[in-house]
Amino acid sequence: MDVEFSIFEVSVILLAIVVLLVLSAFFNASETSLTAASRARMHALEQEGNSKARLVNRLLRQPAKMIGAVLLGNTLVDVLAASLASGVAIVMVGPAGVVYATAIVTLLIVIFSAVLPKTYALAFSDSVALFVAPIMRVVIALLSPLTAAIQFIVRLILRLTPTKRDDAANILAAHEEIRGTIQLQTIGGAVAKGDAAMLGGVLDLRSLQVLDIMVHRTKMQTIDIDDPPEKVVDEVLKSQHTRIPLWKDEPENIVGVVHTKDLLVALAGVGWDVSKLDVTALAAPPWFVPDTTSVTDQLNEFLKRKSQLALVVDEYGEVQGLITLEDILEEIVGQIADEHDLHDAAIRVQADGSVNVDGTVAVRDLNRQMDWALPDEEATTIAGLVIHEAQTIPEPGQAFTFYGYRFEILRKSRNKITAIRVRPIGPADKRSRQSLESDAMEAG
Repeated sequence: MDVEFSIFEVSVILLAIVVLLVLSAFFNASETSLTAASRARMHALEQEGNSKARLVNRLLRQPAKMIGAVLLGNTLVDVLAASLASGVAIVMVGPAGVVYATAIVTLLIVIFSAVLPKTYALAFSDSVALFVAPIMRVVIALLSPLTAAIQFIVRLILRLTPTKRDDAANILAAHEEIRGTIQLQTIGGAVAKGDAAMLGGVLDLRSLQVLDIMVHRTKMQTIDIDDPPEKVVDEVLKSQHTRIPLWKDEPENIVGVVHTKDLLVALAGVGWDVSKLDVTALAAPPWFVPDTTSVTDQLNEFLKRKSQLALVVDEYGEVQGLITLEDILEEIVGQIADEHDLHDAAIRVQADGSVNVDGTVAVRDLNRQMDWALPDEEATTIAGLVIHEAQTIPEPGQAFTFYGYRFEILRKSRNKITAIRVRPIGPADKRSRQSLESDAMEAG
């Protein structure tokens, strides 16, 4: 059965297609402007009482809903425009009209509904974001049932994927946006490399736990509270730390923390007669924190409690190490040393470009000093990284290649790897290693 459209019906359909293209342009401009809008400016405008800026910030705090509504609305209008155009074209020129309609509508969408509105929205992102925010609020409310169903299906599919990193992905994560900006500015020379490292350190604090940066219990300097006062004072004077944990009966049983200033005040109070010193009385009570505490939260607690040292315990209450305010600051500004600190030669750069490191060196510290990118998700120390990847405790002389680096075991004490040589593997090194392996196979 032949179907024919009157001129009026064709005009209505063409007008509908134009309206749909305008709606597509609106959705594209909204997505680009809201994504690119300056959050700092929006925050400032909101503080000045701008209701539209407050609405923009509200939309950005729920990026999943906003992006879901944009994608759903954009897809609906684009598909509907293509369908209407195809219907008219088939009636007018026959089955071949589908090809013509698809080509024309695609060209119109790309030029007038995508490139032009996105370009304009990117150039005037703040103004466009303030303009579209009230309309987007209504659109999001209307499409929220459908977007909620789509989000549920997407999350379900993501949970079925092997990796878990994408399950809670946020395409508008402010930290990642800032990090990308810092990297671009560093490449362009606007931000110095050292400044970029400090800014990146600030952003990393939220993703770190105290377990990642604490001083392990095997490296803690502690004093037996039952030692004679003379010995306690002697150990405090030899220490390079101003705060030292005190233990009783066993090293893991921390019962207090002595501060060198409190010790001096107490000594002055007894006329500098060390034998009259009561170490127990001058010790401050220990402060224990879970090893899963985020570094950001711990920094806030340090500032709130006006304290600079905390003992880190695991889920069983066993002491795992300690963390200080200085440890957190070093994650931002790098190693902090004064005239009383011993020179740390745990990372020793060799003439051939390799690096000899102690097994207890943190992966993050080596990455920071050498500008490397070794992963630190599964292990905190270099020795831990090698053991995790090798799935065994290697012997001196053994070598492994992971993540584009060669790790050679130099020294080992019982089950502890004490020294490792690490060397980046370049293309030439890889070709040489592959050649040696092929020669070995041929010889076999």
